[in-house]
Amino acid sequence: MADRSVLVTGGTGGLGGAVTAAFVQAGWRVVVPQRESATGAGPAASGPVRVTADLMDPAGVERAVRAAADDPAAPLRALVNLVGGYASGGRVHETPVEEFERMLSINLRPTYLVTQAALPHLIAAGGGAVVCVSSRAALAPFPGAAGYATAKAAVLAFANAVAVEYRASGVRCNTVLPSVIDTPANRAAQPGADHRRWVTPAEIAPVVRFLASDDSAPTSGAAVPVYGRA
Repeated sequence: MADRSVLVTGGTGGLGGAVTAAFVQAGWRVVVPQRESATGAGPAASGPVRVTADLMDPAGVERAVRAAADDPAAPLRALVNLVGGYASGGRVHETPVEEFERMLSINLRPTYLVTQAALPHLIAAGGGAVVCVSSRAALAPFPGAAGYATAKAAVLAFANAVAVEYRASGVRCNTVLPSVIDTPANRAAQPGADHRRWVTPAEIAPVVRFLASDDSAPTSGAAVPVYGRA
C-alpha cells in the first residue's frame, strides 16, 4: 500500500506519462487530473487515480486536490505542475496582446491555482514538495516566443516565492528547466531538427521524482537545468 500521494497535473501529456510512471514505480499513490473522462480512467491497483477536472477553473482545481488528499493512509506529500503550453509567433510588435496573455494564462494560472489549493494539505501532512516546470527559454529567450519565455520566467519566479514563503512550514519548491523535450508533438513541429540532442521525458522524470522525494530534503528554491545535449 502506498503511504504517500502525489498530484501530477499534465500527467496525460508527453512528459506527464513518464513522470506518472516514475512515481507509480516508486510506490506512490498518483493522482492525475484530466479535462475529460476516459475509458478505464478510474482508480487502478497498480496505476494512477484519474479525476476529471478543468485546472483553469478553481472548482475543478479543488476537485482534483481533494481527490489527491482524501486518502488518510496516503497523505498528499507532493505536487508536480506540468500543465503548460507553447505557441510560436512573430516578434513582439507583431504579436497581439491576446496571444501574449494566452501564454501567461496557460502556463501560469493552473500552476498558481493548484499550488494554492495543495499547500494547506502539504502543511497538514507535515511538509512536502512542489515541483514546477519552467523552460530554458525563461533564461535564454529565442525570437518569436516572447509570451512563452515571459510565462515560463513567471513560473520560475512563482516557484521561488513559494520556496521562500513556505520554508518554515516544511514545504519545498523547486523547478526544472527543460530545453526541447523529445515528444511526438515537438518532432512533428520541428521535423528537420536534430532530435538526438533533445532531452527525453524518460530523462526528466527521475529528476522530478527526486525533487519530490525525501532524498532532496535539503533542496528548495533550485532551478535545475535538464537540457540533454541541446
